[in-house]
Amino acid sequence: MPATREIFGEVNNVSRAVRDAGGLNVFLRFTYDGNEKLPWNVWYTNYLSPANLEIMRAGFSRGAPYWQLSPELEVTDHDLVIDKTRFSALIPGTCSMDAELKARGIDTLIISGTLTNCCCESTARDALQMGYNVIFLTDANATLSDEEHNATLISMTSIFADVMDTKRLLGLIEHSRALAPAG
Repeated sequence: MPATREIFGEVNNVSRAVRDAGGLNVFLRFTYDGNEKLPWNVWYTNYLSPANLEIMRAGFSRGAPYWQLSPELEVTDHDLVIDKTRFSALIPGTCSMDAELKARGIDTLIISGTLTNCCCESTARDALQMGYNVIFLTDANATLSDEEHNATLISMTSIFADVMDTKRLLGLIEHSRALAPAG
């Protein structure tokens, strides 16, 4: 998706700041898995044409080109890389992210990525309903059009998340680090 190229810098800036503050970055990969325990037949058979289903299989199966994280993302050994088989990373039985976060006592998510109005929005909505604090970044999410992006930002602001740009978030992270006790 072309607009993704425009957000790599902001995503990487936030990832570095989160790491430096002792936080955890989770990179998610949308994964087509024809053998998953909870098959997503409704979407794959009712909403995708056979041709588009084949595109999904070819592009998002483990090891396929679109399944890979972009080399432009700064992913370290301290980050988690998790596969998900739904738009939201918080659907029980389709992604381990919720369990990974809860095991670490994490209660706040910073949402960045693509598509703003699909995976990012789905995860943010579910996160709020599951008890997480949600920060949704205006300039580190991307989708196919400004109209779709802005519609999601309006929805996020109205109900689901604290919405801000990366500059503000980085300032908040730095401020919280300055307030933290030494050692």
